[in-house]
This record gives sequence, structure tokens and C-alpha cells, in this order.
Amino acid sequence: MARMKFICDAERCIECNGCVTACKNEHEVPWGVNRRRVVTLNDGVPGEKSISVACMHCSDAPCMAVCPVNCFYRTDEGVVLHDKDVCIGCGYCSYACPFGAPQFPSQGTFGMRGKMDKCTFCAGGPEANGSQAEFEKYGRNRLAEGKLPACAEMCSTKALLAGDGDVVADIFRSRVVQRGKGAEVWGWGTAYGSKQAGQPPVQATEGAKP
Repeated sequence: MARMKFICDAERCIECNGCVTACKNEHEVPWGVNRRRVVTLNDGVPGEKSISVACMHCSDAPCMAVCPVNCFYRTDEGVVLHDKDVCIGCGYCSYACPFGAPQFPSQGTFGMRGKMDKCTFCAGGPEANGSQAEFEKYGRNRLAEGKLPACAEMCSTKALLAGDGDVVADIFRSRVVQRGKGAEVWGWGTAYGSKQAGQPPVQATEGAKP
């Protein structure tokens, strides 16, 4: 089965925030919560780039490790989701996440900020697929409809790629080969514990171990 992953191609991102708008509109995300945001790296200096950031649905998700009530779970497609009926709003996941993905609808002391909210890879939650209860808590379940996340589909330059990790890595790799630069993928190694998606596969040499 496909392992779902995100890649943001910094060479193509134009900081239009179309992905942010698409996410908020698709899921009617509450005020004060941004499941996806665009950030600038090396702002104001040569080499400045922008990237779209959200939950990366990590292979070894730190949010899952620190949650005291085990509200997180991983689907068969590798998407990291959470159960808002179990979440106590303690904020541990917020401190553990290297991408700043967990969001809370209110300010103030943790435990008083409400239930945590984050990117679902447009995969909904534990309620029945396509149900009103699922939409109200987690937004639209596009994956159950056979669609990709709205943020990636709405990206005008196709900087943001989402889908089967092997497929999106191949797409990105072919871009790197064609343009001859920009092989670095911010967050890929942190999220998935593997080499950069833009690097060519290692060729086995004679006598080398497989």
C-alpha cells in the first residue's frame, strides 16, 4: 500500500499562500488555526526561499510518542491522525513536533486552549468516512473520495507535492536532474528518516553488500 508523504519544492514555491487558503476553505478550519503555513528561509539574504509547512505525517512521529492519552494513530497509508474525543489539550505534541504542526483554537494555558488541531492529509478522522461528524471535527475526507490533499492540488506551481512517497520522490528527483540544482528537501530526513528525496539512488558496486 502507498505510504503518503509531502514534498515542498523550494525552487518552485512563490509564497502565494494558495495552499494555506485552500486548506482553510476546504475544511472550514476555525479562526486562529492554520493547518498549513508558508515560511521563508534565510529571509532577506541571498538564497532566500519559501516553503509550505504542515504536519509531515512522520514515520516515527514524536507527537505519538509523547501524547499521555494516546490520541494519535497511524492509518494503513501512513497518515498520522488523532482522536479529538480523546485529546485533553495538554500541548505535549506541540512541544515535540519539529514542524510546529499542532494548533489550538484558543490562547492561554494548555488544557484551556481546546482540542488540538492539525493537518490530516485530507484523510478525516476516526468517525465514519464522509460523515457530518467527521467533517465538523476534522474537515473533508478527500482521500476516501480518491482525491489528494487540497493544498497540493491547488498549488499553482506544483511546488507542493502529496501522495505516494515513492511517486512524489521520483517526480522531485526528475526535476532536480532536469534543472541541475535544488536537491535539498526541507524536513524530509526529519520526517521520514531517509536520505533526501532529490538524491539519485545509490548504485551497488561489485562485491558490495546489498
